[in-house]
Amino acid sequence: MRDREFLRQLYSEGKFELVEPSENIKESYLKKSESYLSSAKLLFANGKLEESVSMSYYSMYYLVLALLYKAGIKSETHAGSITIIKDVMGMDVSKIVKAKKERLDKQYYVDFSITSADAQDLIKSAEEFSDVMTARIARLSGEDVNAIRKKLEEIVKGD
Repeated sequence: MRDREFLRQLYSEGKFELVEPSENIKESYLKKSESYLSSAKLLFANGKLEESVSMSYYSMYYLVLALLYKAGIKSETHAGSITIIKDVMGMDVSKIVKAKKERLDKQYYVDFSITSADAQDLIKSAEEFSDVMTARIARLSGEDVNAIRKKLEEIVKGD
């Protein structure tokens, strides 16, 4: 219930909206995701663990945006985007939620430690998340898009 209230609030604030589905924007975010995952691996290989964590997370987040644009949803917040794929699309978000927490901890705080194993695990999670998300995006039919949009409309209207 809290997530639905959160989505209603975001909608009322204009933080997400239903737009025309866009294959072009979807493809752009898929390419960004690939690029960021590649960057995460390069940074890891060069001992830049903190930066690798951030790139791993963003590679995952861009996959979320690709899926949303395929469904015709423009979202301007990370938490809102993740909530939509969880509550509206019924997806497991545990990997991206963990990655987001790691990214925030490493990006905004100085009292943390990061091991090579931590960064490597996050890259592996990003790769697994990519496999799941690209398969989901590929399977998303026009009928699925209509059902997702209808469910989201019902949530924001309080139905």
